[in-house]
Amino acid sequence: MQVIGIGTDIIEIDRIAWVIDNTPRFAKRVFTPVEIDYCKARKDCYPHFAARFAAKEAVGKAIGRSLSWQDVEIINGSQGKPEVRLSGLAQRLTEGCLVMITMSHSKYYATATALLMACDE
Repeated sequence: MQVIGIGTDIIEIDRIAWVIDNTPRFAKRVFTPVEIDYCKARKDCYPHFAARFAAKEAVGKAIGRSLSWQDVEIINGSQGKPEVRLSGLAQRLTEGCLVMITMSHSKYYATATALLMACDE
């Protein structure tokens, strides 16, 4: 497989928390219902929202263009590993490619890196 693109992003968790708490439509505009349910099921939802926000940004950077927030969904696979589910334009732009993602957070920051790989035929 050949690397086509890489993207990374970092965000302050408090910044995401403030926006979610003070902008009622933000979460529904940026995150899918699956992402919202996952994050809200956690004791402290904000690091999880922030990591997913960073992951969506990282995927856009790896692809090389801005995407609809809803076209990039971060889910957890059967082993708990984060995976990217694409739809719409994001899916069309990455046809025949694999998008891999990693996310992490600390007390103050969340970060994510995405790798876009061309699949061998």
